Amino acid sequence: MAKQFSCFTPGEIWPDDKGVHINAHGGGILYHEGVYFWLGEHKISGKAGNLAHVGVHCYSSRDLYNWKDEGIALAVSDDPSSDIAAECILERPKVIYNSKTHNFVMWFHLELKGQGYKTARAGIAVAKRPAGPYAYVHSIRPNKGCWPINATPAQKAAIHNPALMAEMNAKEFSHAANPDTPRYPLLARDYARGQASWDMTLFVDNDGQAYHVCSSEEDSTLHISLLSDDFMASSGEYVRVLENRWNEAPALCKRKGRYWLLSSDCTGWAPNSARSAVADSIWGRWTELGNPCEGVNPQIGLGSEKTFGGQSTFILPVHGKREAFIAMFDLWRPENAIDGRYLWLPIRFEDERYRISWASQWDLSHFDR
Repeated sequence: MAKQFSCFTPGEIWPDDKGVHINAHGGGILYHEGVYFWLGEHKISGKAGNLAHVGVHCYSSRDLYNWKDEGIALAVSDDPSSDIAAECILERPKVIYNSKTHNFVMWFHLELKGQGYKTARAGIAVAKRPAGPYAYVHSIRPNKGCWPINATPAQKAAIHNPALMAEMNAKEFSHAANPDTPRYPLLARDYARGQASWDMTLFVDNDGQAYHVCSSEEDSTLHISLLSDDFMASSGEYVRVLENRWNEAPALCKRKGRYWLLSSDCTGWAPNSARSAVADSIWGRWTELGNPCEGVNPQIGLGSEKTFGGQSTFILPVHGKREAFIAMFDLWRPENAIDGRYLWLPIRFEDERYRISWASQWDLSHFDR
């Protein structure tokens, strides 16, 4: 019989019901009918594990400590012409439930096989059960032919400047903070083909409307997009937020009518300082709050300036507990991807910001204090 757990131990090996380290990286949590479902990237060993060789793995739990292996929810394809062919890049899968269609809808960041991070697509799959199997539908670049609600006249005018459009299409842009990217209206460059979608998350509001939040415009600016009623497409209604601030790894929650964002800087696999922001409306205005992290991860000697070695992936509301949210981080191991670890830590809200403090061991009674 597998060992039973009654606490979280961030950064340690986290065995499932079979005694195997949980393999659900860059994932998110769906809560449905009293059960939590954790869906994330299935990694293999070595550097090869940074590509998708298997697909999306699913686990289930009723207490958040002990997880049952539910198998592969979405498998990559052995058809080399498929968008999700084996060795594509399939990252940050998130699943939400549509109460109108009774479908479970998965979105993920997708890069077509052999093209690095140039295709910047969002993949979409659907299932009738939270653990799947999910049927792959298609991939898109969101909001094709649509302007965001806060697009400027200059951005809209740029599509009528052939020389500028050609220059942008020919230019290689950095995905880290730089002075060059803000000089170009990348929103206009991608207007006709759809906006780029790299790191992403999904969020369902209290009114049942769902949103896709992603890094776009060469990772320089976040886009928050209302989804269609069936959650299977972008609606064309979206907003640009935190312009030219280079946020990735977005995670989002709602507390007391306000929207709280957790994200990271753009430094690839290398850890950096976490970021936070708040808004009274999901459409903004978003106010940056700085790094919410405090303390040091003694396992690897990295503190708040490196997010304990991790990077955000999801904010998990704990059902049945008031004011209980868990910040989920991944500690990436790109040299041996399957050894990636999970850092789950409690969020402590203050009047105008929130804090995430390191804890080597903790349990849900933390929220009862």
